[in-house]
Amino acid sequence: PPLLVGNQGATARSATAPHYYSERGISMTDQIAYQEYIQRRYNAFCKTVICCAALDKILKLKRQWERQVSLDYLMNEKFVQFAASEPDEEYPFTVCGQTVLLCNAALADAISVLPEQTREEILRYYFLRQPQRVIGACIGRSRSTAGRHIQLALQRLREEMGVSRYE
Repeated sequence: PPLLVGNQGATARSATAPHYYSERGISMTDQIAYQEYIQRRYNAFCKTVICCAALDKILKLKRQWERQVSLDYLMNEKFVQFAASEPDEEYPFTVCGQTVLLCNAALADAISVLPEQTREEILRYYFLRQPQRVIGACIGRSRSTAGRHIQLALQRLREEMGVSRYE
């Protein structure tokens, strides 16, 4: 083909165009063939994308399975217990007919020194998890008064145990 310079290529190419170009453009059979070619290329692209996504997922699952540890071998093994929990001594205190077991001797002693109503408030709030509103109704006071009684009871416990407020 001759060397084309500038804008000469448009007219020169049309003059040297293959025989299947008609004066109006591409023939109908060539246009269908081109569309089929584009469709095949698109299908190949989609297959490649799907294949790569599937391989990526497989590799991701493989890495996840490699990180997991099977616990099946534990069924056949016998283990020696390294440490046994020491049986803690329990210190009971009774309030309102209910016995509470404590593991701390100092706390049990401090609670036993408190008045009956204060022990009842501590029992209801810390052990039975009752809200201040319910505790206030039981002692015939408002919710805020019950909350203040609980704070004072906690302060008395700290004083009895000799513990600073911020420990």
